[in-house]
Amino acid sequence: MRVLVSGGAGYIGSHTVVQLVAAGHDVLIVDNFGNSKPSVVNRLEALTDTHLPVHSFDLRDHDKTEHLFANEHIDAVIHFAGLKAVGESVELPLEYYENNLVSTFSLVRAMRRHGVKKLVFSSSATVYGHNTPPLVEDMPTAATNPYGWTKVMIEQILRDVAAADPTLRIALLRYFNPVGAHVSGTIGEDPQGIPNNLMPFIAQVAVGRRDKLLVFGDDYPTPDGTCLRDYIHVEDLAAGHLAALDRLGKVDDPVSTWNLGTGHGTSVLEVLHAFERAVGRELPYEVVARRAGDLPESFADPSRANRELGWSAEKTMDDMCVDQWRWQSANPHGYPDA
Repeated sequence: MRVLVSGGAGYIGSHTVVQLVAAGHDVLIVDNFGNSKPSVVNRLEALTDTHLPVHSFDLRDHDKTEHLFANEHIDAVIHFAGLKAVGESVELPLEYYENNLVSTFSLVRAMRRHGVKKLVFSSSATVYGHNTPPLVEDMPTAATNPYGWTKVMIEQILRDVAAADPTLRIALLRYFNPVGAHVSGTIGEDPQGIPNNLMPFIAQVAVGRRDKLLVFGDDYPTPDGTCLRDYIHVEDLAAGHLAALDRLGKVDDPVSTWNLGTGHGTSVLEVLHAFERAVGRELPYEVVARRAGDLPESFADPSRANRELGWSAEKTMDDMCVDQWRWQSANPHGYPDA
């Protein structure tokens, strides 16, 4: 298939591009490079030994989005593009709602106009709000921050669009906490500014960019008192997108929802100690007060994806840390600007 990957230069998008090419798909990328750097494209082309057409514009530009679909043959879309920092979304709610919703409107309008029927949407475990884990796809959705609400809203919008046009085949992929990097160490997560997520923060401590890890609370009702999250290797996550794309050609329902997670939680301290094993030394940390809004635990029930997609997360926490460290140590300051 010829697959358009929006946000294909980003963390999860880039790993999915590599796997799509390896599986024989023809890939084109659209990315405004708001959360990524153009230098990733050269690395993707080196990994895939393929020229990757890249369209550098913002999907909120209806005319450019329409022009792309009018001039390129596209069989399916995987939609990663969007703003994704929870804390920032609280400070900049309008920017998050406008960016994430309007870009999706523009993309889906162009798909409908040009007869593109398959869409894999990058949703999030944040849509489960305060539900008690293990989190199951048929639980009611809600959110605790504007970023999460954009995912809840887009899921509902896509369901409504599919109800109006039942020939569409849409996958809503709710994923948990992506970590790790490609085994080559040439592509990985490159957060701008202070990392919002645990693993890249630990990696920056290990490489000397941060003094120490701050652990937000050790008095939660969990085995070691720190928060539990369902961490999934980005390579397993990318494989889930390929499995979902393949499955869309075989399902009768216009919309399918799948959790992509491991099914178990790992604590902050367990992640830290696994990373210490990967690095070969202890890393400094300090326990500080709880962070507002953090839930004690969150993890998936991935059995539907296991059953219907024939997919399961295979890599261990040690795999995740070894791969993350290989990327970070080889690229201490992330991707080059040029």
